Amino acid sequence: MNARWQYWVRQLGFPVMGLMVFVLLWGLVASHIHTALGTFPGPDSVAAQTHQLVDEYEREQQRKAQFYAMQEKRNAELVKENPNYKPVVYPYTGQPTFISQVGTSLVTVLSGFILASLIAIPLGIAIGLSSNLYAAVNPIIQILRPVSPLAWLPLVTIVVSALYVSSDPMFSKSYLVSMITVLLCCLWPTIINTAVGVAAISQDLVNVSKVLRLSWWTHVRKIVIPSALPMMFTGLRLSLSIAWMVLIAAEMLAQNPGLGKFVWDEFQNGSSESLSRIMVAVIVIGLIGFLLDRSMLMLQRWISWDKKTALR
Repeated sequence: MNARWQYWVRQLGFPVMGLMVFVLLWGLVASHIHTALGTFPGPDSVAAQTHQLVDEYEREQQRKAQFYAMQEKRNAELVKENPNYKPVVYPYTGQPTFISQVGTSLVTVLSGFILASLIAIPLGIAIGLSSNLYAAVNPIIQILRPVSPLAWLPLVTIVVSALYVSSDPMFSKSYLVSMITVLLCCLWPTIINTAVGVAAISQDLVNVSKVLRLSWWTHVRKIVIPSALPMMFTGLRLSLSIAWMVLIAAEMLAQNPGLGKFVWDEFQNGSSESLSRIMVAVIVIGLIGFLLDRSMLMLQRWISWDKKTALR
């Protein structure tokens, strides 16, 4: 077997075999687990519910399109009768579907993660460059880092409700509560890993910067950031995975729109299809988490000066 075949067997063959074995074991074990809602869903039940959830989304999209088409037709008639009439378009308020809630969760987690990164990376660089700042900030980081999102959530909810008061809000309170909770919980890995990466820069590179008399900003841009990129991306990957897990828990607890609320609603529903729908959500949550991690690795390989960065 030549090297190319070995590569494709390792990259595709073994993962496919592993998934097939997992699905087979899942089907065998599920058939022997009986609950109050029926037999634990196997791969066939999950596949059927996936198809049904997609159908529900398509039907809801059709109703949405009909709703706006009716408004457009009605407004055209009113404008024809009265040219001074100003058309009003009311938003569609139909039931959220599984796919729409997936989109809601993705928007929320990426918003919180990006904002957290914009705070954590500069702070991590500053901490790594200054031992005095590290000594001052480290106790705060070590105290806040282990705090559970379930502890942050009530505080964030109260603060947002008190401060975010507007007759025409740009964002919903549920979105802000979930996003800020994600931000507070996913800051720390990026801060810590960035600081460690900056502090571990080779002394030879620091000496070169001094010899060339680089300005502080040039030193950071040309020496510090490129050298700390591997550790920085390690922190970003950890932060993104934490952000995704925190979001699902926050949505479940606060009943904010998203995948977490979908899971909780199905659990409360208690129908014969609920277990299969929850299992669909579990698989989708895992797949999205995997894709987010792969995306960060691809971004690291694209940005990093070391093009040998492995996607593993």
